[in-house]
Amino acid sequence: MAATTEEDEQERTGESESAPARRPRGRGRIATAVSVFGELLITAGLILGLFVVYSLWWTNVIADREAKKQGNRVRDHWEAKGPGALNTKDGIGFLHVPTMSGGEILVTKGTNTKTLNHGVAGYYTKPIKSALPQDKKGNFTLAAHRDGHGAKFHKIDKIDEGDPIVFESRDKWYVYKVYKTLPETSKYNVRVLDPIPKESGAKKAGRYITLTTCTPVFTSKYRYVVWGKLERIEKVDSERTPPPELD
Repeated sequence: MAATTEEDEQERTGESESAPARRPRGRGRIATAVSVFGELLITAGLILGLFVVYSLWWTNVIADREAKKQGNRVRDHWEAKGPGALNTKDGIGFLHVPTMSGGEILVTKGTNTKTLNHGVAGYYTKPIKSALPQDKKGNFTLAAHRDGHGAKFHKIDKIDEGDPIVFESRDKWYVYKVYKTLPETSKYNVRVLDPIPKESGAKKAGRYITLTTCTPVFTSKYRYVVWGKLERIEKVDSERTPPPELD
């Protein structure tokens, strides 16, 4: 066996001193767990972000497309003015609220989620049946989403007393004037839909319109309500010239 030299001993000692110390196993496991947990949080955040984009943007795109198709069918029925012209299953007309939105809002029957998800406003059939604009008296009560799925009533809080609300039917323009708003009430408060909406200050039968939607934005905890009263009715001319309130 060869003898060990002093240089060999020094080299061996240097290797021993430079070798890294082993990490305790416990710390390694904790670090791994923290790393995995952090990655899971990042993934969850990305999924949540995509869901928010879907809920607040993409559903609006889809709903607006569907509402436009339905609206075009309604106007085609009106132009035909022959057999089937009175078929209103795709909608009864269009709501125009300048201070809330520059565009028209198709109005259809019903306020269930499936209906409103098509990017329309629906008139109530329950718990209190809505009157229609052509009725001699009653309350034309409507609901629409405030966020997602078209969000047609998103800017309902921009409506002030004195502002016009116009409903367009095949043959007539119904011009209403806002006289009362209720920024917050219980979602179970169905009295706001009464034929004579006494909570708005109304005391006698008339021709009213009521807009309702969820509030605050992105929640459905309460309801926002706007009331208007019919001011006048104008006949639709051959050019479908809108009333001056929509200029």
